[in-house]
Amino acid sequence: MTTRDTLITLTQDLIRIPSLSGEESDVVRFIATVMENLGYDAIHIDEVGSITGSIYGNAEGASILLDCHIDTVGVDNRDAWSSDPCAAEIRDDCIYGRGAADMKGAAAAMIAAVGDFKRQTGGAFSGSVHVACTVCEECFEGYAASLVSTRIKADVVIIGEASELNLKRGQRGRAEISLSTFGRSCHSSNPEEGVNAIEAMLTVLPKILSLPAPSHPVLGDGILVATDIISTPYPGRSVLPDRCTVTFDRRLLIGESPSSILAPIKGILDEHPAIEATLCCTEGEIASYTGQTIKAERFFDAWLMADDHPVVQQSLDALNEIGIPARLSHYRFCTNGSRYAGVLAIPTIGFGPGAEEMAHTVDEHIAIDDLVTAHAGYLALIKRLLSKR
Repeated sequence: MTTRDTLITLTQDLIRIPSLSGEESDVVRFIATVMENLGYDAIHIDEVGSITGSIYGNAEGASILLDCHIDTVGVDNRDAWSSDPCAAEIRDDCIYGRGAADMKGAAAAMIAAVGDFKRQTGGAFSGSVHVACTVCEECFEGYAASLVSTRIKADVVIIGEASELNLKRGQRGRAEISLSTFGRSCHSSNPEEGVNAIEAMLTVLPKILSLPAPSHPVLGDGILVATDIISTPYPGRSVLPDRCTVTFDRRLLIGESPSSILAPIKGILDEHPAIEATLCCTEGEIASYTGQTIKAERFFDAWLMADDHPVVQQSLDALNEIGIPARLSHYRFCTNGSRYAGVLAIPTIGFGPGAEEMAHTVDEHIAIDDLVTAHAGYLALIKRLLSKR
């Protein structure tokens, strides 16, 4: 069985391997070795580089998928950190480093827990258990998960994102919206000869930002926030801009679609037919470390499990019975659950060590006690969910 020291070492080893989105190859190779040493029955690396380890019982049964992403955001302000972000230093019973809470600590606990379940049962169980360590989640929540879900037909998914050891049963989704207004360039000393794209944007932008946010009784408001604005040409030296683009972050609620979230903005544009504009949910792309291009619309669905759903109640009971006082909650940020639950409608819950607000922060860290508790929690969830399916 995994000891506290082994779990600490595994978490430190993962943190010490840099794995920015699209640069996860080294950590994938390390995880493959760990899974082999733990006796996983099968290890698969897909076309974009996500690695899935699987164990199989000796009888037909449910398929449980534990999901974690292994890419991290970068470190833009190294001098603000109290120690090297890749050193995985231990202080005050916490492990510090980029990815500690988001979410290499959870990955370590999941990988170890599934290995321990295999050893505990000797393979004498019904069903299968899988750990998916996905790439490029920080850029495209759910894209890599969609490839995993084509291979693994899971009956239940456990998301390992930080939950403070509470049970998450939903999240708002996320969309990135781009609005461009267009003008006609001319010398800024004679502005009447052209059309200023910035002025056109300023005509509609206040109205867009004043749109009432839709609301959900559990997930909260579907807020719309402007995250950047840029004009072309930039810098504009004595010339009127012929284009101005604003990017919005829109948090999604259950049942929303690209067309439904764009409709209120389009309504405002329709009130100003003289303004030439384009409006869309953006697309993005990144090259995975395997050489495959990941390209997708930045629209990631919301999802929510009912409090009385059997998977929610079974999971809550399993955690409470081993002394984890988990309560029901939901994620504030977006996760791979956007694919598993939001698109595929697979029963999904979230449970992980660490706090949501620790993600992407200076001096990111995770409490060692939380790692140990999460490891025990994953074992309890696997046993309960396999037995109840």
